[in-house]
Amino acid sequence: MVEGPLTKMPSRGNAVVFLGGGRIAGALVAGLRLAGDERRIVVYDRNPEKMRALARESRVQVRGRGRVRVRVEVRVEAARDLKSALDAAEIVIVAVRPGSVAGMLDEVAACGATARVGVSLAAGIPLGRLRGRLGARWVRAMPSPVCRVGRGLTALCFERGFGRSDRTRVRELFARVGAVVEIPERQFDAFTATYSSSHGYHALATLAKAAQDAGLDRAAALTAAAHALGDAISYWRDSGLGLAELLHEAITPGGIAAATMSAMDEAGYARVVAKGLKAGVAQARRNAHR
Repeated sequence: MVEGPLTKMPSRGNAVVFLGGGRIAGALVAGLRLAGDERRIVVYDRNPEKMRALARESRVQVRGRGRVRVRVEVRVEAARDLKSALDAAEIVIVAVRPGSVAGMLDEVAACGATARVGVSLAAGIPLGRLRGRLGARWVRAMPSPVCRVGRGLTALCFERGFGRSDRTRVRELFARVGAVVEIPERQFDAFTATYSSSHGYHALATLAKAAQDAGLDRAAALTAAAHALGDAISYWRDSGLGLAELLHEAITPGGIAAATMSAMDEAGYARVVAKGLKAGVAQARRNAHR
């Protein structure tokens, strides 16, 4: 039995149900809690450690200043079995790894459960593999782990025939944890490979390591690298300027930045990035055949 905020689940048919309680489910739950979302969240996962982690995510927050204090809680209800979880569902979110999607949906079919709206978070699994399963209309969604702090980005792709009210319901759910963009399915794998927050972390780690090698101590290197990346992107968003204009503003001919960028380009920076994205798209397509 899991202790903490996880509670025994009543069947009311109005919950957001996660099939899988891993990291992305935890990030979404945390983001919804931060946004003050009060809807019921039900999780089915056979791994008790994952459920304990979600229990920790679901602690009550008290927010506000002065006399105005708001008690915010998003309860995570532990489903004792798959059928009871799905009986409670308004939206079902499949949050397992791509290789586990077919097995999970087969398990759902075996218990005779159905749903109205199905959301798949599995990278690379096309709508054609989901269509007709659960008796649901399906949408692919790819949220960023940054949704944990309400600054994420979720890409959505709806199958044909998805009702307007259900489409709005799904969009509003993910809009609570960040920006939402709809894209055609043919672009989904490339978008997924491109917008991963791993690009930022990888660039930060690489730039900070190079700065240390150039003579900065670790703390100064990390601070300089973080501001170089974070401040530049914030300024791009806020200024309304195009990238060409910003590069022209930041790089003085004959200056340090010009020498740095030129050397990186000559070393194959653009080629390396393109190769990485190509590998990510290829992995997504392999996922589709699992």
